Amino acid sequence: MFSPDLDKSSYRADLKYAGQILLLEHEEPWRDMLSLALKEHGYTVVIALDGREALPTVHSPSSKMSEFPFNLLILDAVNGLDLCRMLRHQGNPVPILIIGTKETSNNCAFYLEAGADDYLSKPFGMREFIARCRALMRRQRLSQLPGPVMLQYKDIILYQEECRVVARGQELKLSPKQFRLLELFMSYPRRVWSREQLLDLIWGPDFIGDSKTVDVHIRWLREKLEIDPSNPEYIVTVRGFGYRFG
Repeated sequence: MFSPDLDKSSYRADLKYAGQILLLEHEEPWRDMLSLALKEHGYTVVIALDGREALPTVHSPSSKMSEFPFNLLILDAVNGLDLCRMLRHQGNPVPILIIGTKETSNNCAFYLEAGADDYLSKPFGMREFIARCRALMRRQRLSQLPGPVMLQYKDIILYQEECRVVARGQELKLSPKQFRLLELFMSYPRRVWSREQLLDLIWGPDFIGDSKTVDVHIRWLREKLEIDPSNPEYIVTVRGFGYRFG
């Protein structure tokens, strides 16, 4: 009936995926085996025998999804359907794996339509079980990653995390100082910066040099950024004060 084919060589690698899992399984032999497999792979397991027992563990007066205590719910097909529906009705995106039997496998689509992310029919091996759990949690983490952090002004796009700039569809090759200057300018369009402020923010308070360093880097940046560097459209000189962007 059971296939306890745990891959012990992968335990150390699996620990980086560790999280807290709610396991709702009414059959004691399966409950013990699944719990053991999860714990051996570094997961913390909270066990519930039915939906009523599980309800207090997933219900919180706070509406913040960041405070939800579980990274994955494993629910048996007999007792977990109502809990699955309730969480999806509340908009909770926690991954849910439904564990069923051959008798319920014909209704796999029914459970997925009710909000489950995956369905696994008994009997199954522990290697497949752990792989399914891992994939669901990895997919959830990826979906929560922020999109590319970027600044845009007209036809210039600065990708902050990638440290690259695209102007008029062409990628520019900027030095670190040039990139940081442009990032500061684009973060505060039309704000005027004095040379002393730029020296302090970009070069640091311990920099030994004069304000001409700023002028040189601005000239180099204009040569790469502007269509006509002698008549700049983006980095504008404000006489008597400094520079502004836009």
